[in-house]
Amino acid sequence: MSFLSRIMVLKSKAHFNTGAGGRLPGAPDPMIFEGTRKATGGQARNRIAIMIGAFTVVYCIIGGRLVQYGMTAPQTVASIMRADNTVASRPDILDRNGEILATDVRTVSLFAEPHKIVDPDEAVELLSTVLPDIDTKDIYRKLTHKSHFQWLRRQLTPKQQSEILALGIPGIGFRPAKRRFYPSGPVAAHLVGYVNIDNRGVAGMERYLDMQGLADLAELGMTTANAKLEPVKLSVDLRVQNIVHDVLVTGMTSYKAIGAGAVVLDANTGEVLALGSMPDFDPNNPADTIDRATKSDMNRVSGGLFEMGSTFKAFTSAMALDSGKVSMNDTFDARRPLYIGGFTIHDFHATRRVLSVTDVFVHSSNIGSAKMADVVGIEGHKEFLTRLGLLTRLDTELPEVASPSQPKVWKKITSMTVAFGHGVSTTPLQTAMAAAALMNGGKLIQPSFLPRTVEEADENAVMVLKPQTVENMRTLFRANVVDGSGRRADTPGLLVGGKTGTAEKVVHGRYSNSVRFNAFLAAFPINDPKYVVMVVIDEPKVAHPGCGVTAGCNAGLMAGEIIRRSAALLGIKPRFGADGTALLESY
Repeated sequence: MSFLSRIMVLKSKAHFNTGAGGRLPGAPDPMIFEGTRKATGGQARNRIAIMIGAFTVVYCIIGGRLVQYGMTAPQTVASIMRADNTVASRPDILDRNGEILATDVRTVSLFAEPHKIVDPDEAVELLSTVLPDIDTKDIYRKLTHKSHFQWLRRQLTPKQQSEILALGIPGIGFRPAKRRFYPSGPVAAHLVGYVNIDNRGVAGMERYLDMQGLADLAELGMTTANAKLEPVKLSVDLRVQNIVHDVLVTGMTSYKAIGAGAVVLDANTGEVLALGSMPDFDPNNPADTIDRATKSDMNRVSGGLFEMGSTFKAFTSAMALDSGKVSMNDTFDARRPLYIGGFTIHDFHATRRVLSVTDVFVHSSNIGSAKMADVVGIEGHKEFLTRLGLLTRLDTELPEVASPSQPKVWKKITSMTVAFGHGVSTTPLQTAMAAAALMNGGKLIQPSFLPRTVEEADENAVMVLKPQTVENMRTLFRANVVDGSGRRADTPGLLVGGKTGTAEKVVHGRYSNSVRFNAFLAAFPINDPKYVVMVVIDEPKVAHPGCGVTAGCNAGLMAGEIIRRSAALLGIKPRFGADGTALLESY
């Protein structure tokens, strides 16, 4: 049978089997199927409509929130105050020659907005790859805090900022800031001072600037990055300051002392040319370099009180001569110790003979000085030291200034011991100021860390000594360097004069002859003194080769080194005779 024939037979069978209505037996009713199909289609359309509605609502909510965020003003966070405060500027600090001692550099600080942090754990992990020294527990605490702002790290480097930006952490940002930079590091740390994390002065001349109104300007938003603040020039000479710092570091190390200090003062203007204190710190990183155990942030020159020992004999001699009760031709019997009030006064280098005024000074006689004070009397003694500013707090720009101490009641024994430096404590800067009056013609000039002319200094200077007293004191100072304990401070051709001071320190309520505070008070050139140099060294333990641990063997040597290296920078030329040898005479 052909293919076509077979198809015809199949069609005829199919027609036969459908029966009435052309529907196979057992097949569903077409009308019922159509109703079911229509019902199912309606449900699907309803589901689609619901889904479209739901998506529309969600997108409307998202769109509304975006519009809300776009129209809402940025939040102001109390912990950062005004944005201007984070970039508060400070004026540059310069030395007298225009060299920069302190300046601002631009930097950024890292902050977080905890409510925008998606994954705190991941954020901490990513930040630690750039800042490996961070405290991860502290950072996590900040990132999960309920506040809207947290500082994470102040003063980042540009490289750190770039690497953190590349991490792409949501809720992490940067604020512009200022960082104070001190090019000289520790060299002038105690003098210039330093600032805190908010660029506010904490010590030294930095604090002085804030005390003069800079802090108030910052609060008013007048020290922003765009504010032009004039540089502040100091009286300090950075070249001399470097010399002083180097000598102090070397001396403190060589003699294994617990502290040292020095100041170079213009005798005619009161300007401080250099001031150093050891141990010191790095003002660029004070938190990590200030040693609380050694009080390395303490300015020993202006803020430390010490019994100045035999350097006070300079003031005792000046007092006796200025009173008119003692002349250069007078003598004092130092053959035997003095016994008074149960105390014994004797000489460290006993000569056991009658001493002239010059001999008392050159041989540093305690007995002779005590007898000079006795001639003047208790009230005259107190009045003279007060006149020279040694019993009152000195007035200068540096905030770290200590007030001198003295006995509540002055007795005869008090006056006698103060005559050779026991019983009254002053600061080295204060002692240098009083010594300048002995050298500059008798004018007491308060020290200044700002430039000052002679005319400006004279406006507030107070005459405290007679001219003849000044001439006599210059002679005594030079004699002590030529023939006395100060000879190791002498520098050929510079006509240095000075006075040593080896003071016993009080240990457990008693003076100890093995624990000393040494000082050297110098002036040069002594024929017409321009500069006063004061060097102190606290508890030296190692003797200089061929010498001892007294002031002439350490403080005197250090003062001589400062003078030798800085004289030319200060405009002092050595004086030599026709034969090429240095002049040794006083005038």
